[in-house]
Amino acid sequence: MENLVTFPGLGIEIVVPRVAFTLFGAPIYWYGVLIGIGLLLALVFAFSQAKRFGLDPERMVDVIIVGFVLAIVCGRLYYVLFSDQTYATFFDVIDLRSGGIAIYGGIIGAFIGAVIACKWRKVALLPMLDLTAMGFLIGQAIGRWGNFFNQEAFGDNTAAPWGMISAETTAYLQRNQALLAEKGIMVDPAMPVHPTFLYESLWCALGFLLLFLWRKRRHFNGEILLFYVIWYGAGRFFIEGLRTDPLTVGSVRVSQVVAAASVVAGVVIWVIARRKTAGKPLNVPVVPPHAATVRLAEGRGPAAVRVWWPAYGKAPTREEKQVLAQEAAQYFVPADKTEAKAEAPQAEAPETKTEAKADAGQADKTAEEVDAVLTDETAADPAEATDEKPRDNPTQEDEDAGKTD
Repeated sequence: MENLVTFPGLGIEIVVPRVAFTLFGAPIYWYGVLIGIGLLLALVFAFSQAKRFGLDPERMVDVIIVGFVLAIVCGRLYYVLFSDQTYATFFDVIDLRSGGIAIYGGIIGAFIGAVIACKWRKVALLPMLDLTAMGFLIGQAIGRWGNFFNQEAFGDNTAAPWGMISAETTAYLQRNQALLAEKGIMVDPAMPVHPTFLYESLWCALGFLLLFLWRKRRHFNGEILLFYVIWYGAGRFFIEGLRTDPLTVGSVRVSQVVAAASVVAGVVIWVIARRKTAGKPLNVPVVPPHAATVRLAEGRGPAAVRVWWPAYGKAPTREEKQVLAQEAAQYFVPADKTEAKAEAPQAEAPETKTEAKADAGQADKTAEEVDAVLTDETAADPAEATDEKPRDNPTQEDEDAGKTD
């Protein structure tokens, strides 16, 4: 399963195998391998940026799983609905080797999955979609090369130096020349064609670079998502106009219509959102505090919560600390110190004075290290914001009260 791909204008010939390797006798295609690599890199990027967007990586996993499953389902459904192919059985419909999936259907499915999963796992939706949009561009930039190995998703004839031709492109155009003519697409099977997969891959790679640079300057949550919709839609509109295998309704290219509509909608929504948020600071969600941080704040009340701030590299302002305290209060209920003391078993005393001194010294050292990492507490009552230290030996009730959601 190899194709000889020629770029006549460049004088280049490449032998392109469809199969990457075999596993237990089953062929593993480059198409699937490249999609997997794109997905993996997108996940690595998303988790590395999670705290910058105020997202909890652990909860993100559930959102990603739900979004991925619905992306596959909707991407396949989109392809089946608008493809010229006919499917005799249900198993033909779900066989991804027969035509594959449509990217726009996958995007729609991922969006639906994100809405459902974010509500279920209590994850901020718009920051999650912002991060997902950049992940999409990574996956699309790499995954589109799977079309090159399959010799599919190419365009009509071109005299450009990078025009390509292979046995697969020639055979496809010969089989479908009459059908394409009915749709107004005139082709010569013996001539080179546009490598539209390459155009889209480069377009997505450039889009990722621009959005990555913009992420620190975004004005509101959801802005990166809107820029993705506009950027990808604009590129896809022109690229789709070149393709010889578009999904159509009659002579209308479905993905081209979707692309144009998404650009218009994206611009309108961005203008409205920008006006509403003009002059307002970006509201970054607060990652739920770590369990150890909650235990340190136990019994001090919501206004005196110490909040861990590792992701931003700077101490929060007074206003930010107040917001952090309010957010952190949603994730735990401070234990009642009186009840905790009454119910808690007595901690065992050290066996020797030397051990007692060592334990005390270690506790003081730990408290100093923690205070160096955690930000200053925000106290509603100055009398409560004393030099109270965390308890050295938390009891079982302490542990239970300190667990986050």
